[in-house]
Amino acid sequence: MKNNLFSNIKSDLPAGLVVFLVALPLCLGIALASGAPLFSGLISGIIGGIVVGALSGSHISVSGPAAGLTVIILTAIDSLGSFQALLAAVVIAGIIQLILGLLKAGIVSHFFPSSVIKGMLAAIGIILILKQIPHAVGYDADFEGDFSFFQFDGENTFSELTKALERLEMGAVLISTICLAIFILWEQPFTRKYSFFKIVPGGLATVAAGLIINQALINTGSDLAITREHLVNLPVATDFDEFLGLFILPDWTILSNSKLYLVAVTIAIVASLETLLCIEATDKLDPYKRITSTNRELKAQGIGNIAAGLIGGLPMTSVIVRSSANLDSGAKTKLSAIIHGILLFVTVIFIPNILNMIPLAALAAILLVVGYKLARISLFKNMYSLGWDQFLPFLITVVAILFTDLLRGIGIGMAISIFFILRNNYRSSFKFDSASKESGDGKTINIALAEEMTFLNKGSMLVTLREIPENSHVVIDGTKSKIIDHDVKEVIQNFQETAKHKNINVELKGSETWKKHIINL
Repeated sequence: MKNNLFSNIKSDLPAGLVVFLVALPLCLGIALASGAPLFSGLISGIIGGIVVGALSGSHISVSGPAAGLTVIILTAIDSLGSFQALLAAVVIAGIIQLILGLLKAGIVSHFFPSSVIKGMLAAIGIILILKQIPHAVGYDADFEGDFSFFQFDGENTFSELTKALERLEMGAVLISTICLAIFILWEQPFTRKYSFFKIVPGGLATVAAGLIINQALINTGSDLAITREHLVNLPVATDFDEFLGLFILPDWTILSNSKLYLVAVTIAIVASLETLLCIEATDKLDPYKRITSTNRELKAQGIGNIAAGLIGGLPMTSVIVRSSANLDSGAKTKLSAIIHGILLFVTVIFIPNILNMIPLAALAAILLVVGYKLARISLFKNMYSLGWDQFLPFLITVVAILFTDLLRGIGIGMAISIFFILRNNYRSSFKFDSASKESGDGKTINIALAEEMTFLNKGSMLVTLREIPENSHVVIDGTKSKIIDHDVKEVIQNFQETAKHKNINVELKGSETWKKHIINL
């Protein structure tokens, strides 16, 4: 792959176009759910694409307003009293993220287990499918981009799905079915032999087909025509002054309010965690296995949120749905993210009326395929083949995210993963000569300590030493150990005392330093 930013434009341009089509309704839906002006979501999408895209070190990640922040934003607007006050909090949150990046706090991402990250990707894929089915059949009660199990209207993912299937809009079903078939066909190997399928992005062909079919239904007066509430709904400015009026400035008079800083810190922490999770996930999806600097990403996100807050945008994060769509569309460099931001900006100004003709059912077809690719059955089979210590954290993460939300699900998955880490650490902290132990006839028992013996090994060490039979000669070998925690040394020292009463001879091997330390405890 070429390193020049524009050298892969043949791949990045169509990918940027597809991501733009996916991001457009998500920006609007998240703004609507957040109780913010619709244009604020578009501002974040534009800045997330152009500014963060240019500053980020990630090649395929795409940033914009995130569903995980909707509840925080909705609550913050109410507690602070206005959307303008929220914008001040967004600017401060961006400054905090910038500082976190300078302090190299991005290292936190390296502690997310692979099984949990893969579980997150699979969960998002399943949720995408479940959440897009209602839009595909013309039931748009839930906003685009919602990932929470419990919804604002009192419904949940499954009850909403049941309602959607009971209230089918046959026009939406027709369009989503045709669009889904077109998008799948576009990605088949045999179609890539023809230059037309290479030049025209599948996402563009899918959306264009949906738009044309619906306009044909409208023009013929068909009852199957999709009505206004099931189409993209961009705010349309009638003149340039009205367009400028869509930008809102922060209210700085609230700087003396302590609630402002609590909201800012909350946004900074949640946005940073979601970003780091997404970056870790997209790096795993990247076919070129490039590694993103997480500290640079935090700085880029911070600058992006400062810019968004100053002109009326929602807080943003790196978003896995847009990033996955970007990757699936063949993106190779960050240029695709920048292109998607430019397209959002240009089309919102010049052709909003055309964009407002796009059926949500057509966009749902694209996201259904993205969801399937994230949650392939082969991924579940592969994780199962790795053993229970990998499969269970993976599976529990999937279920937890599905029934709660992203951060809570990740937290539960992390807890399960840590349990297996502790269990494995307990089992493999040292090598024990089991044959000698079984004989119990006074033979030498060798215990070779691991390279690192921490407090996590204390329990297994206690159990092992407690079971050593009387009249034994025990050699505790710390030759290969670089770190022996105080807790472990204390266990060994206590064993030396109890060994005297069992006629057990204890011999220590290794550096004189650690042996003297045990003697002097």
